[in-house]
Amino acid sequence: MGNTNCSDSELFEKTIKEQEIFNGRVFRCVVKDVELCDGSKANREVILHTGGACVLPVDDELNCYLVRQYRSGADEVLTEVPAGKVEPGEDPRGCAEREIGEETGFMAGKIEDLGVIIATPAYCSERIHMYLATDLVKTESSPDAGEFLRVIRIPLTEAVRMCDSGEIKDSKTVASLYKAYRRLIK
Repeated sequence: MGNTNCSDSELFEKTIKEQEIFNGRVFRCVVKDVELCDGSKANREVILHTGGACVLPVDDELNCYLVRQYRSGADEVLTEVPAGKVEPGEDPRGCAEREIGEETGFMAGKIEDLGVIIATPAYCSERIHMYLATDLVKTESSPDAGEFLRVIRIPLTEAVRMCDSGEIKDSKTVASLYKAYRRLIK
């Protein structure tokens, strides 16, 4: 049985052995043998990911621009903030700037940091850097090959209502919308 009174420093697990079981284009999977704070042993299956960045474009009338796209893992079409994988060595903000242009056809005059989320910390290392984009200028979108999406314009208050009702359920989108709402709606 575990101990619920451990200090934070005692909670860290010591990796004894790590074996890669998959190495793909987007992530790697490893199985770790670890030692717990009480000396017992356990196994951890972990997805190692370089991370991602997402960006919420909001215009001067407080409309936001989201994308609708099919997501294989969820097996449904979701409403999301524009987002992408941070390439090794890439700055997350640069990734966000690239994604807003590719997916929505906007350039942002101002990009603000909204923080970082770890959506599934029990088994995935991915950290998603969130940004708010304002002072938008329309350009041409250029989605990646094989990327099919639809851009929707929706009032920020309506998008937050959709989070509350469960219509928007993607974690990075929910977090970005709530954080932007707190900054922009006084």
